[in-house]
Amino acid sequence: MVDLTQVMDDEVFMAFASYATIILSKMMLMSTATAFYRLTRKVFANPEDCVTFGKGENAKKYLRTDDRVELIFFHRAHLNDLENIVPFLGIGLLYSLSGPDPSAAILHFRLFVGARIYHTIAYLTPLPQPNRALGFFVGYGVTLSMAYRLLKSKLYL
Repeated sequence: MVDLTQVMDDEVFMAFASYATIILSKMMLMSTATAFYRLTRKVFANPEDCVTFGKGENAKKYLRTDDRVELIFFHRAHLNDLENIVPFLGIGLLYSLSGPDPSAAILHFRLFVGARIYHTIAYLTPLPQPNRALGFFVGYGVTLSMAYRLLKSKLYL
């Protein structure tokens, strides 16, 4: 059985917990940014959200899509976060509990978080390609690296 006090004293696990908190907070900020853009551009996806700005036919004009809100913030950037951060959290947790070298593990975590923040900046600025792709592939590569190291050294196959 795992002793939780021992896990909480582990440098790698605490580093993982710290970087996971940072990246999840960034993801939450993306939701807040989407809400901000929806309000400032008066663009809503649900009829009940339009009531603040009008009633009946007047409210329907706010029920629309806007490329900046829907495509950049919600569909692309936020969904891309989900596709990459969720695997990182699962694999990173297992990796951090497998007793890896602390410097290698912390490098993995830092690279992933840096790549995801860079990816978000590349989306929102927008920076020309291959900037966004670079952020994506560095983060993806970090998760693959942790998975490979975990499978190679610790898991029963």
